Amino acid sequence: VQLQASGGGLVQAGGSLRLSCAASGHTGSSYFMGWFRQAPGKEREFVAAISRSGGSTYYAGSVKDRFAISRDNAKSTGYLQMNGLKPEDTAAYYCAASLGAFTTARLMREHGYDYWGQGTQVTVSS
Repeated sequence: VQLQASGGGLVQAGGSLRLSCAASGHTGSSYFMGWFRQAPGKEREFVAAISRSGGSTYYAGSVKDRFAISRDNAKSTGYLQMNGLKPEDTAAYYCAASLGAFTTARLMREHGYDYWGQGTQVTVSS
């Protein structure tokens, strides 16, 4: 699976952005998808994940109720809608795909994913 993330940018606190992750090379429903982020000087952290069908989602506590993950299997594209952005959300955001089982133990961990896209930078000004 090749993943291409896009949609990052500069936004003021309280604003919104929608990230996209276009996938190719595998049937859209054959993998679950996740988003991670990495701020300068910090480790990469889990943000959100969505099951193959899109029927199940999981969020990090810091973004729950502000971010929404979704996917369109017909377009082989995943999305991360980010609302109420805060300066602490500033980071490079990475999408990832996994051919494994959609379990909590797997979806929250980097090594649970088989494929990664390049990062897209999100900068939130105060």
